[in-house]
Amino acid sequence: MMAVEKKKTPEVVLFTDGACSGNPGPGGWAYILRHPETGRETSAQGSEADTTNNRMELTAAVQGLQQLKRPTCVELVTDSVYVGTGLSDWLPKWKKQGWKRKERGRFVPVKNEDLWRELDRLAASHSVVFRHVAGHSGHAENERCDEMAVAAYQPLLNGSKK
Repeated sequence: MMAVEKKKTPEVVLFTDGACSGNPGPGGWAYILRHPETGRETSAQGSEADTTNNRMELTAAVQGLQQLKRPTCVELVTDSVYVGTGLSDWLPKWKKQGWKRKERGRFVPVKNEDLWRELDRLAASHSVVFRHVAGHSGHAENERCDEMAVAAYQPLLNGSKK
């Protein structure tokens, strides 16, 4: 009798978003980590004074995955094509090429390499499935993460105005 492998259902769902006022400029990140079976969730947000939207998107995913204490099946839900495509397509190529990417026919360093390396390290411990949602389309958790990320960098804007 042959065993049939079931499609893994996520043990946790990680919703993430990053936001920036200017690019570069003050930025914020946020995540919501939910255990679907129990409905229990945790969330966090943070900011940086001078950053980019892509760095904040990556930071949200890194911060969320850092909360997991054991290998876990994770559904990563984000509006960031950059994070999703990076995890699924670009990372394997970059690693083979010594963390370089091709630009105009020559190899150049990968942007945000520090965060990509950390995301790669964390994702290797888990089974991560990426699901893209359209930003600002009414997806409840994505909207909540966006609000949290924007709120995180607001004090940086208010503090810089005189």
